[in-house]
Amino acid sequence: MSSASSKDYDYLFKLVLVGDSGVGKSCLLLRFADDSFTDSYITTIGVDFRFRTIKVNDKRVKLQIWDTAGQERFRTITSTYYRGADGIVLAYDLTDKSSFDHISDWLAEVDKYAAEDTCKLLVGNKSDIQENRDVDPSDVKRLSELVNIPVMEVSAKTGENVEKAFFSITERLVELKMKGEPEESENRISLSSYRGNFVL
Repeated sequence: MSSASSKDYDYLFKLVLVGDSGVGKSCLLLRFADDSFTDSYITTIGVDFRFRTIKVNDKRVKLQIWDTAGQERFRTITSTYYRGADGIVLAYDLTDKSSFDHISDWLAEVDKYAAEDTCKLLVGNKSDIQENRDVDPSDVKRLSELVNIPVMEVSAKTGENVEKAFFSITERLVELKMKGEPEESENRISLSSYRGNFVL
């Protein structure tokens, strides 16, 4: 994590979006960064990123959000982008159980390439089409508790909870950064205070 000498922002954090191809990572990025949405599906080749500056806990935070390609053949490329990441958003499609089942594979990759203390958030996209839901909430709860990572359900199409998801992981990063400034040994965070915002 790095803080800036410029007055434009207090902290700069790198967030990385990972997950299977087609779960809506690019749509989540566009919704949060540009407040836009497109139904057209185009596979991201390699990596794309956007910036957005937000205010959290009286701090101006500049987020650099990376959208990594989800297809298997790109994984050797995207592994380099985990380095230096402050936060990882692991996305899956609520209407596609296989994308949720693959979260464990993505977690293994994150554990392999990202720093141990990297903040993580599970995000189930496409909450706007509950009639096509294919992921059991009890399975989501079980995984969240097993890996000790909070989870939120969002809709990139309607915008529901997208802001809340990115703000929640940013709040944890800011708290970690502020705690670490006076004393580096205080380098842990508590997720319990965020339990109310996540799927139980």
